[in-house]
Amino acid sequence: MRSSVFLLCFLCLSLTQTQFSIADLVQKTCKQTPNYNLCVKTLRSDPRSSRSDVSGLAVVMVDMVKAKTIATLHRINELLAAGTGPDPKTKAALRRCVELYDSAVLKADIPSAMEALRTGDPKFAEQGANDAANEADSCERDFNGGSPITSFNRRVSDLSRVASAIIRLLL
Repeated sequence: MRSSVFLLCFLCLSLTQTQFSIADLVQKTCKQTPNYNLCVKTLRSDPRSSRSDVSGLAVVMVDMVKAKTIATLHRINELLAAGTGPDPKTKAALRRCVELYDSAVLKADIPSAMEALRTGDPKFAEQGANDAANEADSCERDFNGGSPITSFNRRVSDLSRVASAIIRLLL
């Protein structure tokens, strides 16, 4: 009986220590990114983070960039499909953003970052994340200050920069 109680106490302490270590890893990692709060909030929202090393956290963040990119494309398509849609200049900028997000981010930047993480080549993964941030920034600039998707562009850019910083820790 006594050994069972000891074993139970040991297991509880081990699980508690593991949880603190995981939380510490997320915090320690996020402190080395340009947006600590976004990093912590994003990583804690994904259950994979609780059992990941830094490489796994990078994968989670790149997946989040992908998800936000898809949401951004969805919003752009909604705006383009609206019957009383935006003016011609805004429509042209939105179409350019579709190209940037679909062709560049979803079909090139994100897959190359994920493949590079999978194969242990963080330098190329970092470049893919940086490229995704640059595409989002380029989309925003195309509107010359009148973007209807500023919050989406900023989120993709910010998440991409956080992903890049996490990946940089693997170099």
